[in-house]
Amino acid sequence: MTTTRIALFTESHQLATLLEDVLRTKADLHRCALPLWELSNEAERARPDALVVDFSRTTPGGHAEDRLLEELQRQWPELPVVMLTGDDCPEPLARRTACSGLIHVCDRRPWESLLRAVERLCDPRHADASGGVGVGCPEFNFPLRVSEPPTESLGKLNSGHPTPATLGGIVGRFETNCPALTWMLQELDVAALHDVTVLLIGETGVGKTFLARLIHEVSPRSDEPFLHVACGALPGDLLESELFGHVRGAFTGAHADKDGKFVAAKGGTILLDEIDVLGLEQQVKLLRVIETGEFEPLGSNKTLTRRARLVVASNLDLQPLVNQGRFRADLFYRLNMMKFELPALRERPGDIPLLTRKLADRLSAQHGVTFSRIEEEFHAALQRYPWPGNVRELENVLRRAVIFCRDSVLRPELLPRQILAGEQPGIVGRVSNPSGRVGNPSYGSLGGQIETTEREIIRQALAGNNHSRTKTAKQLGISRVTLYNKLRKYGLA
Repeated sequence: MTTTRIALFTESHQLATLLEDVLRTKADLHRCALPLWELSNEAERARPDALVVDFSRTTPGGHAEDRLLEELQRQWPELPVVMLTGDDCPEPLARRTACSGLIHVCDRRPWESLLRAVERLCDPRHADASGGVGVGCPEFNFPLRVSEPPTESLGKLNSGHPTPATLGGIVGRFETNCPALTWMLQELDVAALHDVTVLLIGETGVGKTFLARLIHEVSPRSDEPFLHVACGALPGDLLESELFGHVRGAFTGAHADKDGKFVAAKGGTILLDEIDVLGLEQQVKLLRVIETGEFEPLGSNKTLTRRARLVVASNLDLQPLVNQGRFRADLFYRLNMMKFELPALRERPGDIPLLTRKLADRLSAQHGVTFSRIEEEFHAALQRYPWPGNVRELENVLRRAVIFCRDSVLRPELLPRQILAGEQPGIVGRVSNPSGRVGNPSYGSLGGQIETTEREIIRQALAGNNHSRTKTAKQLGISRVTLYNKLRKYGLA
């Protein structure tokens, strides 16, 4: 039987990787990451049986994409084409869908519908005698437009668990107004369906743990355990026992056999948080578990196989650690394939009112305090503040405001002084800058300026708390483990 040849046009590396994974035994996928105007020539060279075009990001008005589709359909009138767009599909593309045999996938969370459509292209029942895809087959029902999830069950994946569409998906549960973050969440919706290790990068408090739990909840593993391992909170000599388990007598104090997280998680999900703190020897063992799934409990010669899926998180970008020899390059390249970076809260100020309302509603119910409205100046003050502790710090500030709310209105005076002043913790005042220049040119790059500022904030916060690390971490809205890492990074330990 001839293998179906599918050409994929997309700028998304994650989408291409996941389609390759799904279609590995079903089709020959040829990815085209080319300028739009070269796609027709590439299709001529590839001679595919079907074409998948990702128009989630279109040119203004969608006219260029429409002209491309017109040319493709003119040259290959019987070539099946699957087109992916967002909800706001440009009018020319919507009109072409209505007048031609395009398969149009335009869900708010389109990934499961796209995967179904592409998999159907590879179904032998839809192939003609020459091995191509039969356009006229009534089972395929051209033209097809998937604009809403079907009312019946979308089917079951691995062990009969529901797909993300039946659960709301990550996009629907991680609320944001940031287009770049929405795009990333859509790609995570796809990754959640597959047994791939996901790497989440982001500052402390941006929501990595929450997002990891969402990945678990919308995945086929949702009925199994979700376990969170804070790598930085465990001494190096205990981390291996925590992950892999041990047998009786493996070390002093091992009075009985103990299952590690890889056994306890069964077929669920393990979040390895702050992976950047692992030593090189521990990284070697983790690499083996990721690549082969095999490990041995401490003190045992019995090799076990993990069933759990791994989500790995780090507060720091791992590439600089690789350059410094502090992180293994082979492990980095293995994790980097499915890397997702969460933007800091200060980079998406439009999300602050949305998060404020959601968190305030939850906190008011938790503490038995009611409020009827939030003043605009309250929102404005929150949006002026840079939030070094991100969403976690925002939640702590809102908790204080809700607890002290007395007249059912969240007003600016309920906020701490530094929030109203737009100052970061530990900074007692702002230096006027009439020139409008940011920072000192001698600091060098933007990254260097940010690190210099962060070091000074931590130094002043430590001094203001009599060098109490617990109080300093609480004031900065970060965990003690994160504070310890930063103290070592900046030579303040």
